[in-house]
Amino acid sequence: MSDVALLPRRVEAAPVLDLPAVNQDWGDADAVSLVQWGHDTFDNGLVLSTSFGIQSAVMLHLVTQVMPDIPVIWVDTGYLPVETYRFADELSSRLNLNLKVYQSPLSPARMEALHGRLWEQHDVESFNRYDRLRKVEPMQRALAELQATAWLTGLRSDQTDHRKSLDRVGQQGGRYKLLPILRWTSKDVYDYLVTHDLPYHPLFDKGYVSVGDWHSSRPITADDDNERDTRFKGLKQECGLHLPQSPEEAASLDSSSL
Repeated sequence: MSDVALLPRRVEAAPVLDLPAVNQDWGDADAVSLVQWGHDTFDNGLVLSTSFGIQSAVMLHLVTQVMPDIPVIWVDTGYLPVETYRFADELSSRLNLNLKVYQSPLSPARMEALHGRLWEQHDVESFNRYDRLRKVEPMQRALAELQATAWLTGLRSDQTDHRKSLDRVGQQGGRYKLLPILRWTSKDVYDYLVTHDLPYHPLFDKGYVSVGDWHSSRPITADDDNERDTRFKGLKQECGLHLPQSPEEAASLDSSSL
């Protein structure tokens, strides 16, 4: 291994953007154009996150067509279904992903010894504690260690109430956040997968429309009003990764969604 390979990534400071103006200019741009703008604007400060969920192949393919070597952050909670690990391996090989896997420093066994099986406690605070330990902390560490100044993610506005309030270019935790497929419909996603011969997560064929950890995901039923009812025992919609990280951000979000 050469000395050059051991050097940390050199990331330029993020530009200061006028977000209303940016969204005026880029709010209706096609997804690939927004990714290209992100690449031109943030260069190697731009990262992509994935959950290897039901439709993750769309963003992984779309973004790596523009930036083949972009760091792809995957937070592995240690509680994912077997099918997710196999799906991740398949897509990583097929798309030659520059995958960066992050996990909680607290092993599943140690967490259960100290806090119990949090997902069995049937209250929102227990789920929130679980998410902070296994998802939010590793993601924040990943963004810091990779010196990310901007973050690409595949959120869609029809997934949760919170996501309906988002702009295609925003900020979270002091970093810019780009949402290329925010306004895509399920049909748009399906058409992209078919056009590029990309796979769904294998649990889709078993009735899952959204999948996270094995203990907090289930197939959809006729009684569900929303696909997110199949996550977190219906107690909440978000895992915390895409929520405001400070009281100031929360206040800004509240005011912008009035």
